[in-house]
Amino acid sequence: MSSSSSASIAKLKVAGTWAGLLEVETENWTVPMLREEIAKRSSMGTESINLIFAGKVLKDCTSEEKSSLSQLGIKNNSKILACRVSVEEGKTLKNELLADDERNRRLARIRAAVTALSKRHADGALPIEDFDIELEDQNGKKVHFSETDRLAIMTGLMLHTSGKRFIRKQMFTDALEVLTMGEEAFSLCNPKSIELVDNIPILQIDMVWCYFMLRDIAWIAVAGLRLKKAREGLERAHGKDSSRFRLLQAGRTSELALYLRLELLEGVVAYHSGQLDKSRKFLASAQEKFFQLQVPDEALSLVMSMGFWEWDAKRALRMSNQDIQSAVNFLVVEREKREQKREDDIRRRNEIMEQKRYGVTPLKKAVDLQRLTEVVSIGFEKELAAEALRKNENDTQKALDDLTNPEANTALQRNIELRKRRRQQRATDATIERLVSMGFERSRVIGAVQAGGSLEQAMHQLLTHSRADTTVAAENSANAHGSTVNNNASAPDSPPTDLALDNLDPDALDIDCSNEGPSAAEIEQRDVEMEGEIADELARGDALSDYDIEVAKEGEAINEYLALLASADGTSSSQSSQ
Repeated sequence: MSSSSSASIAKLKVAGTWAGLLEVETENWTVPMLREEIAKRSSMGTESINLIFAGKVLKDCTSEEKSSLSQLGIKNNSKILACRVSVEEGKTLKNELLADDERNRRLARIRAAVTALSKRHADGALPIEDFDIELEDQNGKKVHFSETDRLAIMTGLMLHTSGKRFIRKQMFTDALEVLTMGEEAFSLCNPKSIELVDNIPILQIDMVWCYFMLRDIAWIAVAGLRLKKAREGLERAHGKDSSRFRLLQAGRTSELALYLRLELLEGVVAYHSGQLDKSRKFLASAQEKFFQLQVPDEALSLVMSMGFWEWDAKRALRMSNQDIQSAVNFLVVEREKREQKREDDIRRRNEIMEQKRYGVTPLKKAVDLQRLTEVVSIGFEKELAAEALRKNENDTQKALDDLTNPEANTALQRNIELRKRRRQQRATDATIERLVSMGFERSRVIGAVQAGGSLEQAMHQLLTHSRADTTVAAENSANAHGSTVNNNASAPDSPPTDLALDNLDPDALDIDCSNEGPSAAEIEQRDVEMEGEIADELARGDALSDYDIEVAKEGEAINEYLALLASADGTSSSQSSQ
């Protein structure tokens, strides 16, 4: 015992505000404990001490607070430097470390939530939520990719959407982190599958915009490469001079603001690379687009007088080159699209709820409703047809074989009845747990629920009846069930009833209890809050969200760099005259 105890004692060499050897139990001591001990020996407050080990400041109030010194790599003869900081500096450092830790946790949550959402919605599995995430083109039509590419594209798009949210909040460092994750996700796609997709070039532009807003000149070389890739990608997706894109947009100039930002950033990179003529060319083109995008008050007022909101009217005019008739047509079409999307969302939500009733296939896929309709049209009962498809992994022919085979058909019916009973039992258990959580005694709750009725009826009985009454009700209920079972047992020649299923072994029926969708554990593991934020952000957008840029900041930046160019020209002329 004693040798084991002495082995855990380590001598640390401390220098700085206090110098000497300090004996600690590295397995049990944490950073706050070490800081407190050194601060006490230094006759200082803990907030006035910084501890440095292996070139790294040891943090308080983070995940390291719960880590032992040994877990941080501190062992016998390790050197610890104790530095003095002012109380205010100490508080500032502590707050910075807390903020950094919180930021890292949030970014990790975003990555985890996006990964979980993508996996659930990319592989045809039954969604846990009451919504579905689909890939659409600029006209709102669904597009199809292989399962691998679909997963990568969904992940990339969700991360891009989260990054743009940070950009709107002026949180450009966080935006860069998330956009980098998005870029990694897109890199997993087959290049041929996404060469005509413009999301990747737009992501590159957004990343360079973050560099610019952070005023980080160190990124200038990388920014130039990203903008080159972005321009090449947009030309592939939109056609030369955006010809293909404008054809799809009925001749509108919806892409103008995006290209303004691209040319501004190209001008900035050229300026800082010493290519002043090239910079001037890009900035002049960007400024021309900026003037084109300014919405006249008269046009805005006229469109708004037709019943449209200011934000919608401005957007439509910007994307229609200030043409009032074209803007109104655009708004009418967009309103129809929103209405259609609302109806589609309601229909899809109802479909998901229906699919959840049928359970999932052995490979965790939802029952294919289109194939279900086909089987039902032949004349089979819907729930039975759904069970046949579920069991046979949505293989229509195998499902029909089971439906037309008397023995297999009977097994399907038993599966359905057993699932209904399990669902009913889960509902009963949930009711019991809810009432128990309200403070009612479990035995009384079970009696009230077994007596029958809804949650409200059971609660009413618990509140209005005495303990004895509830117990009697439970006993009567049990006796009633017992007599029913005995009556069935005394009539061996009678046809089988639902109660016969009570004694069936699910394994004997080839039923997997996991076929009813995600388990409670899977649902509990979800980061519902973060997934909700991402889903809400996706729902806010539409096919043209990436092109909807206010350009006010871009206008200021254009003027700033044109002034810098003018100043450089003036300096050059002055030097030439001398």
